[in-house]
Amino acid sequence: MTATLTTPPADGAAVGAPHPRRWAAAAVMMVAALMDLLDVTIVNVAIPSIGRDLGASESALQWIVSAYLLGFAATLIVAGHLGDRYGRKALFLTGTAGFGLASLACGIAQSPGQLVTARAVQGVMAALLMPQVLGSFRTLFRGKERGTAFGMYGAVAGFASAIGLLLGGLLTDADLFGWGWRSVFLVNIPVAVATFVAGAVLVPATRERSAGRPDVLGSLVLAGALVAVVLPLVQGRANGWPVWGWVCLGAGVAALAGLGVVEGRRRSHRTVPLLPARAFKLPAFSVGVLVQLLFSVGMQGFFLVFAIWLQGSEGYTPLQAGLVTVAFSVGGFLTAPAADALALRFGRLVLAAGALLMAGGFAWVWAAVADASDAHTGAWPLVPGLLVAGAGLGFLVVPLVNVVLSAVPGDIAGGASGIFSTAQQFGGALGAAVIGTVFFGRVPSGPSGPSGEHGPVGTATGLTDALGAAMPWVVAAFALCALLCPALPRRAVERPE
Repeated sequence: MTATLTTPPADGAAVGAPHPRRWAAAAVMMVAALMDLLDVTIVNVAIPSIGRDLGASESALQWIVSAYLLGFAATLIVAGHLGDRYGRKALFLTGTAGFGLASLACGIAQSPGQLVTARAVQGVMAALLMPQVLGSFRTLFRGKERGTAFGMYGAVAGFASAIGLLLGGLLTDADLFGWGWRSVFLVNIPVAVATFVAGAVLVPATRERSAGRPDVLGSLVLAGALVAVVLPLVQGRANGWPVWGWVCLGAGVAALAGLGVVEGRRRSHRTVPLLPARAFKLPAFSVGVLVQLLFSVGMQGFFLVFAIWLQGSEGYTPLQAGLVTVAFSVGGFLTAPAADALALRFGRLVLAAGALLMAGGFAWVWAAVADASDAHTGAWPLVPGLLVAGAGLGFLVVPLVNVVLSAVPGDIAGGASGIFSTAQQFGGALGAAVIGTVFFGRVPSGPSGPSGEHGPVGTATGLTDALGAAMPWVVAAFALCALLCPALPRRAVERPE
């Protein structure tokens, strides 16, 4: 028999004695979360290999990244509400099993369309399981144990972000069983099977007694609006920027605005709103969400085009491309531990400094690429810029939510933080669409096509010129973050136990 734990409406603390298998359950759930955290980045260095093997078009390469992030962004908020109301264990197991099956579909895909569809399903399944992990932690743990559990989750998240690109390169280069890039997806299957079995035995069923009814219709509108915004940005260039694209983009923006208006006027307390309208009325919160979105635009856009350039222009193997990015991860690890403490003292100034460091670091990379001209750049001229940008990441992203939530009433802080996660995923999809479009728009057409020897269409010089055209957009995204930071609250809030 499975125990069911509920949380009171006041603070979400666990009722009664702590669950005896809570740490084993936490370990199982963190392994499942690791699959998603890795899959956000692990695919990037495999993109050129995928393009060559499947003959993928440039827009298809963008969709391989964007489809996952869009599926995640469109499902995340309603999935959290479903778990709160109907039980987190069922959603967690469904997401885990679905993620494994979607990974299998990715690994055996025979066309770009099949892979993009499977990636979208992967994102949806990841969004089903991820909110249940953190929601379960709040129920299973109290006091210092809760802080320890969330700290472990943060460490796992940082670890996954650091090794995702490296592991993707290693698996692609290793060519296990002749699978090549397919290993990046197929490695998830044994992990998903083991996690599902262990989760069925060890993870208790938890839910919120006071949870309202999820807004399923609103979530469908949100999903359609997000797709409507990204679709013309990815497909527009290849189709000559047709009228239908602009109509689609306008309809997506209008749907998002309309959803916000409807949510703001909602009077029913039985349905949980998707968008916390009260929070959006606070300028600091709205600006904070925009900072999160712009950060993700720059990050995901950069690593998509950077991985293609390293392999297509510089002739790096996937593993070598992953190794170059270690400098970025090292920079983040150096600053992240001190970021929260500094934000408590200096608040938005820390975030502004982080955004400037990221803009400056990526500007260094841009200059190093431009200075090389027709010659190969090599790794070492890029390392200082990547290190500085990574250091900025720690100062900008780690304390961002706590700084912004200091301006948000406590009773809507949970919904507000969910919006941040959605903005992060949607921003990543936008980055792959916008910066990828700028990049591919400057890659000259050639006889090699997308399945040429080194990756997407064009010579090494053409790819370098394309990266030079994309980098101003990357730098501008972080520069805008810095300009927006003065509108954020002066101080961060203390992290909860």
